[in-house]
Amino acid sequence: MKKALLIINPSSGGEKAKEYQQLAQEKLNQSFDEVKICQTEQKGDAKSFAKKAANEKYDSVFVMGGDGTVNEGISGLAEERYRPKFGFFPLGTVNDLARALDIPLDPKKAIANFSITKTTPLDIGKINDSYFMNVVAIGTIPEAINNVDSEQKTKFGKLAYFISGFKELSNNETYSFLLTIDGKKQEITSSTLLIGSTNSIGGFESLLPEAKVDDGKLHLIYLKDPSLIDTIKAVPDLLKGVAKATENVGYLAFDQAVISLENSDKKLATNIDGDKGDILPVTITVLPAHLEVYH
Repeated sequence: MKKALLIINPSSGGEKAKEYQQLAQEKLNQSFDEVKICQTEQKGDAKSFAKKAANEKYDSVFVMGGDGTVNEGISGLAEERYRPKFGFFPLGTVNDLARALDIPLDPKKAIANFSITKTTPLDIGKINDSYFMNVVAIGTIPEAINNVDSEQKTKFGKLAYFISGFKELSNNETYSFLLTIDGKKQEITSSTLLIGSTNSIGGFESLLPEAKVDDGKLHLIYLKDPSLIDTIKAVPDLLKGVAKATENVGYLAFDQAVISLENSDKKLATNIDGDKGDILPVTITVLPAHLEVYH
């Protein structure tokens, strides 16, 4: 008997999750013998539900929510020896993984388009003891993103991140980073580092045009901006997409990276898939083709 779990974040998508619950259940009932529904009430619930479903050998786990809820669902499966197939119906502000997989951003279309026959391998990123499916951001922009509240997200969508990040970039705070990329050490001065596993970051779908969901690599881009004028030069290069290093933006594809600050007394937090993450230093690795995902 094929069982599926549908995890719903009722606060995602401007409280619209309940509108789509019945549609999703009806669609999944066409492919599975049993569909169980769990609703999240607090942070960590989606991860716990997904982990339990893996332990109980469910065939598939689905999530209905934003990037944070999708991250939790993936994180709940990532450490398990048996990992159910994973699917999701996007309800969030940005929905980067949906963009990378060409899943419709409209929930009704995403539900209608679901097919049990369409799956693809999905690389997962690991940062210390946490997981990500889109991006780890470090520096000025992520510090700003960490300060964007839910009301701003609802009002401005992905522009809330851009507006906040641009304001902070104008302050031009830079950091001296120590990097060990696949065993090679280097030092860089930058306001912002972005480590992506897909082409879409912050809703900008061409930021990493070479990144694929199943290429077995993570992709690092960073601004070469020790001064404000350098920041002004670098941002346009960043927004038009980075496929190789330029005079203003650095780029590397890698399997493993260790990132720390030269000044160990300074504290700098990461941002993992839109939520505040670990403070540096961090070790980041790719888990190639770790999940099978519906698309």
